[in-house]
Amino acid sequence: MENRNNQSAHHRAWTAAVTALAIVAVLMFPVALGAQGSHTSSVFSGAKVNHGTVTHTKMGGKNVLTLSADFEYPGTPDPHWQIVDSRGKVHLVQRLELKDGKMNMSITLPEYIPDVAKVQIWCAWAEVVLGEASFARPVG
Repeated sequence: MENRNNQSAHHRAWTAAVTALAIVAVLMFPVALGAQGSHTSSVFSGAKVNHGTVTHTKMGGKNVLTLSADFEYPGTPDPHWQIVDSRGKVHLVQRLELKDGKMNMSITLPEYIPDVAKVQIWCAWAEVVLGEASFARPVG
């Protein structure tokens, strides 16, 4: 009977150690993929875009912006991603709409953009900001 109790205690200790290693592995997974933390903006606010956020991540040394799943397409002609850096310089980047009505939900920023203070959805046709989301502090 005593041998059984020792085996049971050993099994519980082994299970706890394996569980702890699994938790550490899950927490370290983004680091292993090259992600170096993420930052989420405020909710978009503007004339046509009032839903969703944008998340900034660093992947392989590059700045990546991704729209949230609840982001709603503005329904205007020629919307684009537009970035405002911490110095107030505006960078028109890429079209939001791709071929076949699909959206460009994630973009990798060019290296010449030093950081990101705000993300705007810009209508190139009407030349107006449709919505804007800000980060608490510039990211990048």
